[in-house]
Amino acid sequence: MTNHVHMLATSTHPMALPRALQSVGRRYVGYFNDRYARTGTLWEGRYHASLVQADGHLIMCHRYIDLNPVRGGLVAQPHEFEWSSHRYHGFGRPDDLVTPHPVLADLGRTPEKRQVAYRALFEPPLPAEAIQRIRQALRLQRPLGDEAFIAGFKNGVCLEPGMASRPRAPTLAPDSDSRL
Repeated sequence: MTNHVHMLATSTHPMALPRALQSVGRRYVGYFNDRYARTGTLWEGRYHASLVQADGHLIMCHRYIDLNPVRGGLVAQPHEFEWSSHRYHGFGRPDDLVTPHPVLADLGRTPEKRQVAYRALFEPPLPAEAIQRIRQALRLQRPLGDEAFIAGFKNGVCLEPGMASRPRAPTLAPDSDSRL
């Protein structure tokens, strides 16, 4: 998009994605500032993240992301957007940046059937309620899924309104040998 990026990513380690995004932020801001002879921050703040249940909620997020340029008036169809993975998932266009999630394999037994099924997901409009749920989960940085999925994160993530969604970093005792 012109002012933000959406990404669905799966990690094998809980800190891998935050560290990767932190690294991208540091490196890209340095590159951008050097290239355009500027200083300071480039982005308004920290990225927004939400855990997504690997089922219909993941598919709903694919639809939300692929349709975002259409909702924004940048293109008429999702496959027309240059930076979208829609052409990969819906038409089989090679893309080294995309690794399909296992949930998408359930769309069909062959790549061609998966592509047809993926394109069919975009025929009905995404309901306004789904758009609202995704936006709220991102804004509040809360998990997106059914009640049982969300309940599974109550111990690791604060789900109370107005509270941070990630646990506080542990503090070290004054006599600790660890260095920050």
